[in-house]
Amino acid sequence: MAPLCSLLLSPLLLPALALAVGPAAGLEAPGEAEELAAGLAAELRAAGLPEDLPELEPECRRLLTAFAEGSATLSGCLALRARPVRLCQACGGLYRNLLAQYGDIARAVGNSSESHNCAKSILTSDRLQVVVTLSAFFNDTWEAANCANCIKNNSEGLSDSTQEFMDLFNKSLSCFEHNLQGQAVGLSPNNYTEVCKNCNGTYRNLNDLYNKLQRLNRHGDESGHSAHLCIDVEDAMNITRKLWSRTFNCSVPCSDTVPVIAVSSFILFLPIVFYLSSFLHSKQKKRILILPKRIQSNASLVNIQEKYS
Repeated sequence: MAPLCSLLLSPLLLPALALAVGPAAGLEAPGEAEELAAGLAAELRAAGLPEDLPELEPECRRLLTAFAEGSATLSGCLALRARPVRLCQACGGLYRNLLAQYGDIARAVGNSSESHNCAKSILTSDRLQVVVTLSAFFNDTWEAANCANCIKNNSEGLSDSTQEFMDLFNKSLSCFEHNLQGQAVGLSPNNYTEVCKNCNGTYRNLNDLYNKLQRLNRHGDESGHSAHLCIDVEDAMNITRKLWSRTFNCSVPCSDTVPVIAVSSFILFLPIVFYLSSFLHSKQKKRILILPKRIQSNASLVNIQEKYS
């Protein structure tokens, strides 16, 4: 009877009750049907029942509403920042707020001694567990994006290295745009020589910083952190490299060219050095072997001369 009473007493369902009771009672005017429904609700209240029998206490309902609004806001932020990817920069505050709201639900208890725990009512009262599923989805998305790798330890803003990278990234895009605008009046729109020449230094600095962050992050992998950079940094570098190599057809600077050439040259000349040293060594050995015979021959000649003299 309690669930039925809660439905009858709910202010949202009184109009529906009026539409259902009105025709059955022979009342055609909507106002008369609503008066009849209100009278029925008054009789139920007079019987000692409360005006409303909610499934959740007001505090628990407030926490659930806050989590629902936070989930909707964070979902919108993730969708809007999907391309280009700016999840960690734009949605970090919303994600932290949602974590706090979920923590409030998990720790909250109703006001009265007979009230149920909000965590039990909201999180584990049914098989589907919508709130738990939503929270797990946002946590998995945040971890897959590796946003912790580009945010300060106190979770307030980007780290210094990430901020430096994003500044260089924006500077590179500005350089591309500026040189493209200056070249728009040229005769050959597919010739991006000015872009490659004027933006080479900026792009090289960005590429070197990205490689440095990757090396530092690989060292952090031994401590249990992910070897990937956050998705914002990775996506920004991918965009820049595609523009530089595919769109502008600029040569990609490679800092390992000189060591590779040196090692290749050394390996190439190793056989020459080996055979040359072998040849010289064999000649020297041959000379050493012949020398005693000459000495013995000269000694014999001296003895013969002395004998006949």
